[in-house]
Amino acid sequence: MSAEQGVLVAAGERWRLSGALNMDTAADVLAASQELPWPEAGVIDLAGVDMVDSAGVAILLAWKRRALANRKPVKFANVPASLASLADLYGVDDLLAQATE
Repeated sequence: MSAEQGVLVAAGERWRLSGALNMDTAADVLAASQELPWPEAGVIDLAGVDMVDSAGVAILLAWKRRALANRKPVKFANVPASLASLADLYGVDDLLAQATE
C-alpha cells in the first residue's frame, strides 16, 4: 500500500489514520469511516497523517457532525501542524478539539 493512501483503522477505543488526507484520498477515507463503529473513547488519532489539504479539514468536520448527530464524543489527537493551520485559516480550529495524551 502506498504511503500516499489514507488508511483508517479501528484500534481499541480509537481510530488511527495514516498516510494522506487530501482530495485524492478523502472519499475513500470517509467511506471507510462509515463502515466502522464510532470509537468508544471518541478519539481519532492523526499521528500517522503525513499530507493534508482542505479536504482533510472537511473530513474532520464530517466526523464532528457524525459525533454530534449521534451524541458521541469526538477528540482529535496528534493533529499535524499543517492540518491545524488549515483549520485556523478556515476559522474552524475551535471545532477540532484535541485530545490530551
